[in-house]
Amino acid sequence: MAPPSQLSIATSSLVRLVKEESSYHKELQGQLARIEHLDKTDENAEYILKQEVRQRVTSRIYKFKYFNLTSQWLLQKKGIEETKAMFPELRDRIKAAMERLDLQLEAAKGAGANSDAVEISKAEEAIARAKTSYKEMS
Repeated sequence: MAPPSQLSIATSSLVRLVKEESSYHKELQGQLARIEHLDKTDENAEYILKQEVRQRVTSRIYKFKYFNLTSQWLLQKKGIEETKAMFPELRDRIKAAMERLDLQLEAAKGAGANSDAVEISKAEEAIARAKTSYKEMS
């Protein structure tokens, strides 16, 4: 079995980064929905937050009864802020991967008969998806 080409590696890398960006967006939407839901259901908010905090930090914190709603709420907000902080770095990584793939694509097209048409079309599709994703992030 032949090793993957540089074009194939660059394409896979870009596709993975776009999927990663998508998963961060889904995670952020889920966190925001959870906070919004907790705002609407005040009577159970404290219990639900305690359960979530207990599941997340069991190995570090042993005395949960001393957590009040404010500190738990801050932990939820911190999770949202950490997720949002990933987007600028991810945007830069996607941009760099697009540039690398574009260079590989030009080299593959320049090679002519030696280049694989399937790999070229996959690379072009990956660049198109990444550009769409990049525009949505901006």
